Amino acid sequence: MNDSPRIDVTSGGLRVISEYIPGVRSAAVGAWIGVGSRFETPAQAGVSHFLEHMLFKGTPDLSPEEIAQAFDGLGGEVNAATGRDYTVLYARVLDELVDRALPLLTDMLQHPAMTDLEQEREVVLEEIAMYEDDPQDQIHDMASDAVFPDQPLGRPVIGTAQVVGALTHEQVRGYHHQHYAAPNIVLAAAGNVDHDHLVALAERLLGDLPPEHVPAVVEPARPGAPRLLVKEKATEQYHLCLAAPGLSRNDPRRHAQGVLDTVLGGSMSSRLFQEVREKRGLAYSVGSFAVGYAETGQVGVYLGTREENLSTACAIIRNELVRLAEEPLPPAELARAKDHLRGRLVLSMESSGTRMNRIGRTLLTGGEMLTIDEVVERIAAVTAADVQDLAGEFWQPGRMSVAAIGPRADAMHTAVADLSPELVAA
Repeated sequence: MNDSPRIDVTSGGLRVISEYIPGVRSAAVGAWIGVGSRFETPAQAGVSHFLEHMLFKGTPDLSPEEIAQAFDGLGGEVNAATGRDYTVLYARVLDELVDRALPLLTDMLQHPAMTDLEQEREVVLEEIAMYEDDPQDQIHDMASDAVFPDQPLGRPVIGTAQVVGALTHEQVRGYHHQHYAAPNIVLAAAGNVDHDHLVALAERLLGDLPPEHVPAVVEPARPGAPRLLVKEKATEQYHLCLAAPGLSRNDPRRHAQGVLDTVLGGSMSSRLFQEVREKRGLAYSVGSFAVGYAETGQVGVYLGTREENLSTACAIIRNELVRLAEEPLPPAELARAKDHLRGRLVLSMESSGTRMNRIGRTLLTGGEMLTIDEVVERIAAVTAADVQDLAGEFWQPGRMSVAAIGPRADAMHTAVADLSPELVAA
């Protein structure tokens, strides 16, 4: 498996990275822009995501419909996504069609027409309304707000209806010009791609990007003390999320954190999945998660269940979190988690899209560019003591905030008392 990407920089300062995958007939290409919701002021909340939408609303030479028809005619897929520290515009096509897909992608990136702003504003406002109707999405942002109060890492990427409803053409265009500059962009590709040809295309097609970029001032993360956020809403289930600060994206302990996450709630054989769902039938959805940023991270547990099961499920979650810190993992469970991580990683690398995402995001965000073998070696080196130490430092109920959405606040307070009595008392 060839997993050593090549990297070059164009004359305009844009970074180009590619990874050749032998034996495939596809190519995934993505433009990664170093801007996301973390770079926004409160008055800009949602502009990164809104600008991502506007990339699809035509260029001076192509209407939105013509862009859609062109990609459909290639038999490929095109999409975009906005995160807290990046925006990505990407396409996946047959290898022989990269020369036709990339001009479309780069035109959208450099020359968004911005002519349908009012129409797309309504689309994004509908997306925000849909998000607010979905507690399973909203609960995770509430948990982030609990961990990182009154700062960008605690705000939803999608933004707010108030800000999106007031954005002007000048604001969106100015934001595009400020952040969509060559030194702030990575062009990544994986699959049956020729690196030198890709660099030549980048030189020819991306010359209209501003050659200079002044990095935005990013507010350092300031995790707050554990707190409880409760929102009453007429839902069928109660949705609950425990969350706490976690490891940064380059912390050497992140591989141990991956093992911990797998053991706790990241697989079908995980403790939470087995104890809460399989053995007792208390929930359909339960699991854990971990995400890393430049200088911090976030860990958490999600649960969705009916009121009659809420307190019992919360008590089980608390017991499992405490047990992770008090008892070392049995050798068989540790080995199974490592094998799961290794298998999931290697299998995912057979996808050109996954490979492109991995190398593009890593280069853009300053992550450690490890080969697959190096990642596997680091996973193999994780010990039961490593996992136990992390559980004690980050995953204990008394150190975690809780966000909850459901019909009755008193029911949520009662359940949280089974998790962290200190939060309810506060």
